[in-house]
Amino acid sequence: MASLTFYGAAQRVTGSCYLIETEEHRVLLECGQVQGETNNQAPHSFPFEPHKIDAVVLSHGPLDHSGRIPELVRHGFSGPVYLTRASHALIELLHKDAAFLELKDTEWQNRRRQRSGKPPIEPDFTLQDVEEALVLRSPQRYGERFEVVPGVECRFRDAGHLLGSAIVELWIREGSEQRKAVFSGDLGNHFSPLLRDPEPVSEADLLMLESTYGNRNHRPHDETVEEFATALKHAAQSGGNVLIPAFAVGRTQDLIYHLGDLYQEGRLPQQAVFLDSPMAIEASAIYSRFTELFNEDDPEFRQIMHHDWNEWLPVLQYSKTPEQSMAINRIKGGAIILAGSGMCTGGRIRHHFKHNLWRREAHVIIAGFQARGTPGRALIDGTKTLRILGEEIAVNATIHTLGGFSAHAGQSQLTQWARHFLPDPPRLCLVHGEHDNMVALQQHFIETLGWNFTILALGETITL
Repeated sequence: MASLTFYGAAQRVTGSCYLIETEEHRVLLECGQVQGETNNQAPHSFPFEPHKIDAVVLSHGPLDHSGRIPELVRHGFSGPVYLTRASHALIELLHKDAAFLELKDTEWQNRRRQRSGKPPIEPDFTLQDVEEALVLRSPQRYGERFEVVPGVECRFRDAGHLLGSAIVELWIREGSEQRKAVFSGDLGNHFSPLLRDPEPVSEADLLMLESTYGNRNHRPHDETVEEFATALKHAAQSGGNVLIPAFAVGRTQDLIYHLGDLYQEGRLPQQAVFLDSPMAIEASAIYSRFTELFNEDDPEFRQIMHHDWNEWLPVLQYSKTPEQSMAINRIKGGAIILAGSGMCTGGRIRHHFKHNLWRREAHVIIAGFQARGTPGRALIDGTKTLRILGEEIAVNATIHTLGGFSAHAGQSQLTQWARHFLPDPPRLCLVHGEHDNMVALQQHFIETLGWNFTILALGETITL
């Protein structure tokens, strides 16, 4: 009998990884890195044998869903990796950047180990592993059913979370029996400025539903935009810079859209917006290649996007080189600085924090989910100091949290999407959420839909 084992994103939001096993085949659904918290797995290891995996199916490209694929290849995987066409384009950017950071981090650790007399360590994966993994990509169109392995078929639906994100439908046949499993992937917020709402799906034997924001709804979108505008106005009045840590894929493009909208309305007081992330710059160019996936809410913007983001936001400046990034640090006020990483765990945002976080006139806008253990989460929780690049920095800047810009569906949106499976509900498993959020969503489902589920633990196996 086919089985499903939860090897990641079980009672946490990172490291998505689920193994589907039939009598003859093994399919990995997601293969993500654990970010922002201690990884329970030993380095350079998987809880299964990579060379025995026949195929990988990806809902979308970010590293918490795909980041261990190069490592999987390094340890013997050689099968196809199925993903959407837009994810096919984005994953090359994401994985090559990850390989560069992995090498730099390993070099830094080995310098420390050498000074303490310890042997050097190897990186989890290299650029060569990434190149070998990229060859395995098999891009698929939304809505078209295809064979993953004999006995397992798949179809991608638009999840509306970020460009190329997918809801995964899987048909699993053994003998005369067929079961359908649906994995929501990361479901999008219905108020995404760029992307369409998540497509409805109505039939399944098993539903794996994300629960990132299972404990709450987002603030109404219009109110969030106004809160964003107010924060920018206050920053201009105080004379400081605005620092916005942003995910290179998805959040950055949404924020540029909103900044451009405020500019078009004459409501953007800052006259310099720096996009200080080479990866975000490249990701924005990829977004421009897939405007057919955008929603129809703003036809003027869609037309402009066939050309360049600067036509929408003329004060936008790209900062590609380290020298251009360092030059921004000479600006003491009046600028908006968008930089990675989204959870402040790395990237250029750390350097801008070092030069601005201690300034009382500075403002930080947190516009995305911050996992436990990340510097971004520490800022939200009110830390008074933050260790950045080996130095303790006082947190004197004003911290703003804009939950309404989240690319994830809120509690009521998750419920609304799941209603399509009624009146004959499938077995429900929650994934991609912290335990407290899962418990809150469980209670909400019981009260509103009369639909209960079991919260599964890491490493637990269920039958299909």
